Amino acid sequence: MPLLAIPFPMIDPVMLHVGPLAIHWYGVAYVVGIVFGWWYARRLVSNERLWGGPSPITIQDIDDFLMWAVIGIIIGGRLGYVLFYDLPVYLENPFRIAMLWTGGMSFHGGLTGTIIAMILFARSRGFSILSLFDVIAASVGIGLFLGRCANFINQELWGKPTDLPWGVVFPDAGPEPRHPSQLYEATLEGLVLFFLLRFLTHRLLKLKLPGFVGGTFIAWYAVCRILIEFVRLPDVQIGYLYGGWLTMGMVLSLPMFLAGIWAMATAPNRAIGRAPGTKPS
Repeated sequence: MPLLAIPFPMIDPVMLHVGPLAIHWYGVAYVVGIVFGWWYARRLVSNERLWGGPSPITIQDIDDFLMWAVIGIIIGGRLGYVLFYDLPVYLENPFRIAMLWTGGMSFHGGLTGTIIAMILFARSRGFSILSLFDVIAASVGIGLFLGRCANFINQELWGKPTDLPWGVVFPDAGPEPRHPSQLYEATLEGLVLFFLLRFLTHRLLKLKLPGFVGGTFIAWYAVCRILIEFVRLPDVQIGYLYGGWLTMGMVLSLPMFLAGIWAMATAPNRAIGRAPGTKPS
């Protein structure tokens, strides 16, 4: 092992066994992230100071949306991975699509699934999809942080070889120290993004401008993801696109960035409120 390399801590991906059931850190990260996001979103919509008056979204709305969000994350994340990262394998055996325990989830797919769920739910309740997107975006940072930490524990999505002093030797990746790209993402796309959005919601009161917080979320995530892709190895079944340095993560993040900039730029033109004739549930 190189002198400056950090040995992988060898954390068991299985958190604990309950009889024949194995509880993995990755699954726990999903559950804790979703529960925290639900709790935090309830606090956001109940704080009238952040909205300059009553929020157009009620606590009951958040409670009811929880199941929609879970379904959107799971179905979207799985189908996104199947379509963008490993389609030929799943076409050979479509039953593998339902085998979630074998791994394979896409952030971009999960985001798309959640957005579709938000559109349908917001329309049924009569409030702006962008206000709901703001609340959910501000609530998911801790879940993203935990998910990337679980990727680190699973020894997946590691980075390119490096001679930097914080390079980590992953036993499954060979003897070379590598960028701990999972931890880069956990920090930038998780913790930093969470506190950035908290500053926007609690200090600058940007929930008054529907779409600004959500736009910041997807623009920041896209920039961080594109930058980290330069030191993160692409999925082996895809490799680099067009024979160069471009990765699927970069391709999927670029339209996110453009959409985020548009949402922030147009946010001052929007107003908060529920559609006439609709009532909070």
